[in-house]
Amino acid sequence: MLIRLGYDLSFDIPQSVPVVALLSVHPSRERDLREPDLLLTEPALDVQQYFDCFGNRCSRFVAPPGSIRLYNNFLIEDSGLLDELGTGAEEIPVGQLPPETLQFLLASRYCEVDLLTNVASELFGNLRPGWDRVMAVVGWVHSKVTFGYAFARPTKTALDVYVERVGVCRDFQHLAITFCRALNIPARYATGYLGDIGIPPPGDAMDFSAWFEVYLSGRWWTVDARHDRQRIGRVLMATGRDAADVALTTSFGRMPLRNFFVVSDEVTSE
Repeated sequence: MLIRLGYDLSFDIPQSVPVVALLSVHPSRERDLREPDLLLTEPALDVQQYFDCFGNRCSRFVAPPGSIRLYNNFLIEDSGLLDELGTGAEEIPVGQLPPETLQFLLASRYCEVDLLTNVASELFGNLRPGWDRVMAVVGWVHSKVTFGYAFARPTKTALDVYVERVGVCRDFQHLAITFCRALNIPARYATGYLGDIGIPPPGDAMDFSAWFEVYLSGRWWTVDARHDRQRIGRVLMATGRDAADVALTTSFGRMPLRNFFVVSDEVTSE
């Protein structure tokens, strides 16, 4: 399967501002690219790339005052298969976990593990460890939290979502991640493209999406508390402790967004 991916973002810059963007596909998907994945800017800027501490490909540039456009359009090949299920995958005792996974057990900016440990234990502590328990967490969050763009708030944390029971996709994932970490299951936030492939179009404009990954039986598995179903055509861009680590753009100064457009469509002939 071929998928056409891309974005077109515009900002109004009051004064020169340094920017870091995480808009590239994840290095693990670069072998699937059928066209170059290049961050283009208007006006043309000197864009430098580097890898952050999580292994994500980042782009760094200084935006001058005025209007700036960030855009891209490219093809990627995908298996066309549904997300892989981890049925039977087992939890690994903390003392035996790989060192690089331990940071994904700790509290982070949006995931207050210490404040929700007792709740997680009461809700899921007596369930069968491993994949079944993760699915119980995902199902609970999916059924208890109501989705809506009007509920978005940049400061909303997992505890806020638990109390308010409303949010956008990142909020669903933050709460589920926090519950998993409280149960000693490493969980990390993921962001990327997720087009409406194999499902009825929801009617909303396309956006980037969030999901999360859990570490069971020696590998990372994709799970999604927002949709709670297997999906086709999920293309990873970045992973981190939570949304703070994988912001699409981080500006070190004011950078108001003016226009936002994302595409993630299956290509039937091209």
